[in-house]
Amino acid sequence: MRNRTHVVVIISANAEWRVISNYFIGSKIKHSPYGAWFSHYYKEIYETLGPIVFIHGGWGKVAAAASTQYAIDNWQPRIVINLGTCGGFDGEINKGEVIFVEKTVIYDIFEQMGDPDEPIRYYTTDIDTSWVAPPYPIPVRQSLLVSGDRDLFSNDIPALKARYGAIAGDWESGAIAWVTTKNNTQCLILRGVTDLVGADGGEAYNGNFSLYHEKTKQIMKMLLDSLPLWILKYMENNSGQDKKLK
Repeated sequence: MRNRTHVVVIISANAEWRVISNYFIGSKIKHSPYGAWFSHYYKEIYETLGPIVFIHGGWGKVAAAASTQYAIDNWQPRIVINLGTCGGFDGEINKGEVIFVEKTVIYDIFEQMGDPDEPIRYYTTDIDTSWVAPPYPIPVRQSLLVSGDRDLFSNDIPALKARYGAIAGDWESGAIAWVTTKNNTQCLILRGVTDLVGADGGEAYNGNFSLYHEKTKQIMKMLLDSLPLWILKYMENNSGQDKKLK
């Protein structure tokens, strides 16, 4: 086991991690089986929480689940934070909005031998967000997020809205939330909307991938700028538990 830390920040997609690498230029990069990682010291936080670990967890549910368990096993954090992006449902949310995720649903499971809803229920996770109260460090929208190993399909959106009340989707949040809950580890997931998907398809589809990259840079920088304030919110709620780690 590595030295313990109170906070681990997991970054999933490659495009998101590139922003992290540029944001923390000069950090001493190390490597895990899942991707690069490094420690960063915030002056206003270090005396209480010590260094914050950032790890590239990888894209998709398999990598997200495995890297989350790896992070918990190796650093035993009190809280796992996932910063990233998502695709929004056209007409339900705007580009640039940040979702403060309170529930995740892994929707791309298709059971044909038994109850088709049973595996969906099993992998649905309610995230405890009671530890942080408004005002929040940045404007956010508390909502459910659906996760699947696929970009959003236009013809799936009406059912996702009707069945779950979903307004956006991503690839990894469901796995990260499920694993942290199984380990009794607090979790914070913040996902910003880079592009919208509607009846006519997705803004970032069909060769317009540059839109996703540009919005990812903007959203990740905003999330990173606000991260120390979210961690301070966490510290306020856990002031009696967070002793400096040796």
